[in-house]
Amino acid sequence: MVTISAVRRGSTAARAGLAPGDIIISVNDHPVNDVLDYRFYLTECRVTLKIHRGPELFDVTIDKEEYADIGLEFDTFLMDEKHSCRNKCIFCFIDQLPRGMRDTLYFKDDDSRLSFLQGNYITLTNLSEAEIDRICQMKLSPMNISVHTTNPDLRCRMMGNRFAGGVLDTLRRFADAGILLHTQIVLCKGVNDGKELDRTMRDLAELFPALESCSVVPAGLTRHRAGLYPLEPFDEGECARVIAQVETFADQCMARHGSRIFFCGDELYLKAKLPLHDDAYYEGYPQLENGVGLITSMQTDFDAEFERIEDYDLQKPRKCAIATGVAAYDFICSLVEKLKKVCYNLDCRVYRIENNFFGQAITVAGLVTGGDLIAQLKDKDLGDTLYLPSVMLRADDPVFLDDVTLPELAHALGVEVKAVKTGGAELIEALLS
Repeated sequence: MVTISAVRRGSTAARAGLAPGDIIISVNDHPVNDVLDYRFYLTECRVTLKIHRGPELFDVTIDKEEYADIGLEFDTFLMDEKHSCRNKCIFCFIDQLPRGMRDTLYFKDDDSRLSFLQGNYITLTNLSEAEIDRICQMKLSPMNISVHTTNPDLRCRMMGNRFAGGVLDTLRRFADAGILLHTQIVLCKGVNDGKELDRTMRDLAELFPALESCSVVPAGLTRHRAGLYPLEPFDEGECARVIAQVETFADQCMARHGSRIFFCGDELYLKAKLPLHDDAYYEGYPQLENGVGLITSMQTDFDAEFERIEDYDLQKPRKCAIATGVAAYDFICSLVEKLKKVCYNLDCRVYRIENNFFGQAITVAGLVTGGDLIAQLKDKDLGDTLYLPSVMLRADDPVFLDDVTLPELAHALGVEVKAVKTGGAELIEALLS
């Protein structure tokens, strides 16, 4: 059952007499408990909603175009509460957060609905048989799965959950149902690397063509790990060996299947001081959100926009600054230098922000806090505008992880601050528009 919070004026639902507070029991005799049920059963051209209103129980039949919305709104996107994670993973980033941050940062979601609707990665450990059957029946594709290892005993230990060992069986059920899979392996030194990584890649490759991609990324380790499982970061040589291991297997997959399937995250290449691959290597960037090919994608985007650089006013004087994380610093500097060669009046300084909040082992821009920006940019020459990658901020609010707001940052630094999407074209437009 889901409760209607609003009915859009002039909509099909409004014309049918539905009202806020009405409770939907079923659609075409199918029980409705959340957004998936509602959207899936609403696709028919004729739908009959069983409605509970006060003491009354009645049916409302609506004729509409296939897949058309009928104009109802609900209190939450899911029409239900988010499903939380039941694991205690040895590498969990949320367990490594310091105390005193906003409550929402400590919530661990592990919701299969968000995997399908928003691309979130899930572990499968909190799914009932009925939920697995529903995913197969509705063919919710693609699904994004955090695998880490296919060794049942090791997965149970890594995830602190005795029900975690059946991941491969569930993945096979999804594959048999025609559901496409994107997976990830968070690599922990001395735990699921080496021979265990070989085993995991072999097992997952057998799911092709349902398995479309798999990212291999190192666990993010903050300085707030007191009392947690003792993990160590991969050093330069170890990162190089992981890359060689994954790429060797990926080359075999390419020869066998016509796809590499397995890709290392950019962070491994940067730590290993190895060059990243070209645009074609990443096969359409299926793992971009996991930091796989992110730099190459931005470079490709930048180069394409640079081809039309004459469309910009290259004579206009501009004085500004960019702040980014340690990992992307050299790359951003190279893009700015290329712009300066054609725009002589561009005075843009790039600042590398060390992550003192989480620890200097954390190098990505998305985890830079407002406090670190203020501490490290105070009294620096920032020009007229400071540009930041938008990944530093919440998607729905200009707030950093430490609750510093964008206006507070601007006030502290005495400069206009603008967030820019992490694309090459967006960078050029921000600096030269």
